[in-house]
Amino acid sequence: MALGMDLKSVEMQLALQCAPLITGVRISNLLMIESCNEPALRLVLKRSGISYFKLGQTEGKTAFLLFKRTKLEEFLQKNDSLEILKSSGYEEFSFGSILLKFKERYTTYITKQGMQFPHEMGLLLGYPAEDVEGFISNEGKNSLYCGYWKVYKNVAAKKRIFDEFEKSKECIIQLLADDIDMQLILEIYKDEPRKVAV
Repeated sequence: MALGMDLKSVEMQLALQCAPLITGVRISNLLMIESCNEPALRLVLKRSGISYFKLGQTEGKTAFLLFKRTKLEEFLQKNDSLEILKSSGYEEFSFGSILLKFKERYTTYITKQGMQFPHEMGLLLGYPAEDVEGFISNEGKNSLYCGYWKVYKNVAAKKRIFDEFEKSKECIIQLLADDIDMQLILEIYKDEPRKVAV
């Protein structure tokens, strides 16, 4: 019974925080859940095609990076992504090395007062490198638009992406409301992105 409650909570948090990843319109997402729900998360994501990496824990909550591994690896190996990582102090560029270095920087940020936020997180979340670079060089100011991230170039294209994200969220929440469990939803969207029915 308790596991069932944990599953429902994790399913709803996945819908609210990670719907664009589930539907395939995004390559990665950050997920924050109650730390006690980690076993339920593992169960829900088993054989889903979505990988997860624990970033850190604070005050009973745990942050995970959820991602489609191949797509995120390819994205991080693009020249513009690598340039940002290099300028952020990264020296090793294998996928595992990037994740471990980011985890170290993120953990330091959440556990020590006054540490600078690791803005390269935008790359790990699949944000366009032009916007991550714009955010870093402008110190978070002067954006042209603010949606799921601060936009510094190609506003119209980013607005279309944000609309797709919102449609994904509405779709996944509706499927859960119709008593379709998250494991089936993940199976439906596992191999290819599909148009969301909203």
